[in-house]
This record gives sequence, C-alpha cells and structure tokens, in this order.
Amino acid sequence: MTEFTPKHDFIVCIDSDGCAMDTMNIKHEICFGPYAVEVFSIEDKSRFIEIWNRINLYSQTRGINRFKGLILSLEEYGYDKDFKQLKNWVNTTQELSNRSLIQELQANNSPDLKLALTWSEKVNDGVKTLHSQDKPFHLVKRSLAIIKEFADIAVVSSANNEAIIDEWTRHGLLPFVDIVYGQDEGTKTFCLNQLKQYGYQPNQILMVGDSPGDLNSAYEAGVNFFPILCGIEDESWDRLILETLGKLVYQNFDDAYQAQLIEKFNTNLAA
Repeated sequence: MTEFTPKHDFIVCIDSDGCAMDTMNIKHEICFGPYAVEVFSIEDKSRFIEIWNRINLYSQTRGINRFKGLILSLEEYGYDKDFKQLKNWVNTTQELSNRSLIQELQANNSPDLKLALTWSEKVNDGVKTLHSQDKPFHLVKRSLAIIKEFADIAVVSSANNEAIIDEWTRHGLLPFVDIVYGQDEGTKTFCLNQLKQYGYQPNQILMVGDSPGDLNSAYEAGVNFFPILCGIEDESWDRLILETLGKLVYQNFDDAYQAQLIEKFNTNLAA
C-alpha cells in the first residue's frame, strides 16, 4: 500500500506501535530486549534489560528505530565486543531495515552485522507469536472511522511492514487506511515529505505519534504533530477526535496550539 489517490484535502498520519496498537511494551519486554541478550551473549541480563526498556520505552528516545536502540543499549551496557561496523552502518545507511542490512552484509561480512541481522529476524519471528496478545487501543477503531469522513489516513511507522499489515488487518483497522509507510519505505521524515507529492500542504498533514521521534519527524517535515500520551492513550484519542481534528480541518491548528500539545507531551514523558 504505497500508492493511492487522495480523497480529501487533509491527511492524518498515524504511528502504529504504542500509538494505535497497544503492542509496544509487550514487543520490547518479550522480544526485542530478551533476544538481544540471547544473540549478543549478554552476561548481566537484568541490567541490560533495564537499560533496553528505559531507552526504548521510558525516555526521550522512546520509539527509536530498533537498530539505533540496539546501538544505544550496547553502548550504555558497555558491550565489550567490537560492533564498529554495525555502528557505521546504522549511522550511514539510507534505510534502517533488514533488507538494507542484508545488502550491507553482501559487501561486508562483519560478525557484528551478522549478529544484528540474526537478532532482528528473530524479533520479527517472535512478534508473529504475539497474535493473541496484540490489540489496538480502545478508541482507535472508532476514531479512524470518524477521521475517514474528513481526511485521508496513512500509517507512518518504523515497524516492519509485514507486522503492520498483519496487525491492522486482523483488528479491522486496515480498511480505514489509504497508504502504509513502514520500515521498508525509509524514515518517518522521508515518508511525511513523500506525502506532499500528493498535493497536501504542510499544514494539511497531521502526524499522530507517541514518541519524541514522531515529534522530530513532524518538525523536520514541517507538518503538524499530535501526541498520544503514554499511559493515557484513550484520553488522547478522544482529544484528537473532539478537538484537534476540527482545528486541522478548519485551519485553526496554529503555533500556539502546537506548542501547548508539545508541552503536554514532554511533561507526560518526563513524569
């Protein structure tokens, strides 16, 4: 789902994990962190898991790309094996995905790159086993139905594409979606800029997300941002529908309102 014909003047872009889908914690606590411990032979499991969860769930780096989160966690832990090639790839690649990593391995068969791919593929396989435990936040489906009356809808996520399509299909969310941008399409900033090619002006695009990365992507693309607040997701979705959607459509989403949303977002994340 990477091509579509706009039906509205506005588009609402929605992150998946931790924003629409109540899957972020379980994926990190069951798959991402523990599999990193296993694949990278981490000795102090409990300390590494604490570092992993703080970096990826409970700090200003919440929602960071998996490979960037891996680098930060290994660095803070003090991982004593060489992972310079992995850091170089993460810092220079145009696409942080398994596909890109496989291409890198064809030219550079470094052990740390192989471990990273093994870990990432293991995470993807593990996520597939969580079907009985994943679910959207309570008000998401209702909210998508309302948004659809006034704006086009895009998924803009750093999750892998297969997982997005699978989860949104099983929970009846995908029929509301016009286009899906996942890990394979590039950074969220790149994807938001791509949407401008369909004729949307920056003030006609709203990025809905739960992490500082979502905010930064919206800022870099020059589009509006609405936060889904960690721990009070239902209230956030209510505010999006009852207040923010109207401000977007009637062009009352001004700088003062954006600043108010961002202040609330930062305060909640620091709590």
